[in-house]
This record gives sequence, C-alpha cells and structure tokens, in this order.
Amino acid sequence: MLDKYITPIIKPLLTPVVRLLDRKNITPDQLTVSGFVIGLLAVPLLALELWYFALTAIVINRIFDGLDGALARHTNKSSSAGGFLDITLDFLFYAAIPLGFILANPEQNAIAGAILLASFIGTGSSFLAFAIAAEKFNLEKPQFKNKSFYYLNGLTEGTETIALFIALCIWPAQFALLASIFAFACAITIVTRIYGGYITLKQQELSLGE
Repeated sequence: MLDKYITPIIKPLLTPVVRLLDRKNITPDQLTVSGFVIGLLAVPLLALELWYFALTAIVINRIFDGLDGALARHTNKSSSAGGFLDITLDFLFYAAIPLGFILANPEQNAIAGAILLASFIGTGSSFLAFAIAAEKFNLEKPQFKNKSFYYLNGLTEGTETIALFIALCIWPAQFALLASIFAFACAITIVTRIYGGYITLKQQELSLGE
C-alpha cells in the first residue's frame, strides 16, 4: 500500500551510491546475492535473541534490495533474469525472518509464526501468479514502470513487511500479537488481489474475444 509513496522518496537518495557502485564495476546481481546472504544472517541472530544485530542485517538487506534495481536501471542492465533472481531471493528472505523468531521461542512464537508464513505464501503466490498473466496480456505497469514484474497492489506490500520486521526486532516479546495482526492484514491483501486480479484478467480475455 505504501510502496508507491515510499519509492519516489528513496530513489533520489540512492543515486550517489549507485554512481559509486557503477564506478567500482559492481553488478546488480552481485548486490542481489550479497544482500540476500547478509539478510539470512538475521536468522541465527534472531534465534540467539540478538535482536538489534538481526535488525541491522535486515536493514542492510533492504538497502541492497533498493540498490540492485537502481543500479540495473542506471547501467541499462535491467533484465528478466535479474528480476527473477531479485524477487525469488526477496521472498525467501521474507520467509526466513519469521523462522528466526520461531527458533528463538518455539513455544510462544510457533503458531503465530506458522500463520504468518502461510499468509506470506498467499500474498506471494497471488502476486506472482498475476504477474505471469499480466505479462501475457502486456498489461501496463502504471506505478512501477521500471520493474521486471507487474506489481499488483495490496494492503501489505514490501514497505509494510519491513515495518513489521523492524517492529518485531524492537518488541520481540510481542511477536505473536504483531504477527497475528499482520497475517490478518495479509489475508485482506490475498482476498483483494484474487478478486481484483481475476476481474482484471477476465476483462482482458473478454476484450480480446470481441
């Protein structure tokens, strides 16, 4: 929901760093993989209850995630392969963070963590399934024209998910409550995406059949 507002604010802030990375001959894919590895470090850190170290790894991961796409556009190296790598590792990262909290306190966090992971599967699958069909119909991407995938809107997107992870690291004792609330918001996203995506694609099919 907030991605379309946050992205234009962050983009200019990344420009000087992107230019430096370009001069150092660093590639977008290198940033993607490096950011993913750093992000995965949050899992053992969370399991050991080193909350703020884990938060640092999460934030660095998100910074790298912003930089890889910006660097690809700056160097005219945007590609379907790079977009595939980026989105796949993003979803693996998103799933790994709840796992870290479950490992930290299985008795308290396991059920809420499982529900959160299930909701992530719902938001991710509805997102990617629509992106495949949108590519088939060559649907325009009005909000994120430079993205490799069609971004179907939802109540819970990247910005909201990262806000959740930050909140969980700051208030880890409230994991069950925060995860449950976010999972409910994800459920709303899933329903609206399935409904909106189905109607949109049905209209496209009907228009082509006329």
